[in-house]
Amino acid sequence: MKKLLLSAFLLAASITTFAQGGLKLPSLSPTAKVSQEFATSTIDISYSRPSMRNRKIFGDLVQYGNVWRTGANSATKIKFGEDVEIMGNKVKAGEYALYTIPGKESWEIILNTGTGNWGADGYSKETDVLRFNVKPTRMEGMCQTFTINITDITYNTCKLELMWERTRIQIPVKARNEDAIASSIDKAINHTTIPYFQVANYYNENNTNLDLAAEYVSKALEQDPKAFYMWWLKARIEKKLHHNEKAIEAARKSMETAKGSSFEAEYIHNNTKLISEIQKGEFSTDKKTY
Repeated sequence: MKKLLLSAFLLAASITTFAQGGLKLPSLSPTAKVSQEFATSTIDISYSRPSMRNRKIFGDLVQYGNVWRTGANSATKIKFGEDVEIMGNKVKAGEYALYTIPGKESWEIILNTGTGNWGADGYSKETDVLRFNVKPTRMEGMCQTFTINITDITYNTCKLELMWERTRIQIPVKARNEDAIASSIDKAINHTTIPYFQVANYYNENNTNLDLAAEYVSKALEQDPKAFYMWWLKARIEKKLHHNEKAIEAARKSMETAKGSSFEAEYIHNNTKLISEIQKGEFSTDKKTY
């Protein structure tokens, strides 16, 4: 027995020595960092990724109804670079611990201030910032290693996606930055170097201020009339405004100015498709509708 205890002590001592000496051994739940540009800042996630390793996960290894660290080792952390809205709830910019309570029919998602916790140890409901429920979906394929992704990204929305085994959770996130962006655009438009194209593209993608978008892309084209990608943007904006003749004219100009570039085939395809869509529909002009 004494020999066994001595062996255990020596083994522990040797492991400590190796650790202090900088030994790096493989981890069964390696740490991952996700940093995704989103809206006008970033979303940063730090978590550990356990794998199935022939184990049943939800309802067994991760028990239903219990607080889960949403990964392995220390608490999973998520940092929002700007104020966001999650499931209709306002969340201030900052870093939070991401906990979950898995269930068969519904998961409870928790944002908590305990970012220094080791897993669920130290978790307190009193330090919750937000709680809400989402329904899990079943995936056809198996996800062997726990994965957190940021998907379906637009100018101001995305989805936080959790996947493991055959379970997927998707959490919609929206940036609350409309006022800040509007203020930035106002300042930029009054600057000596005016970003007409960038603002027009932003308005087009968000389907807002389309009249201004048409005006700004036209001003951008005055500065660079051979920019085929700007003509393509103008064609799409005019189409949305039901200015079909202007849209077709811009589409043809885009194809013409793209000739000889490495993007020629792509822009011929895209603009031909746009013209076809207009011609198949009810043809309207700036003056009357036929």
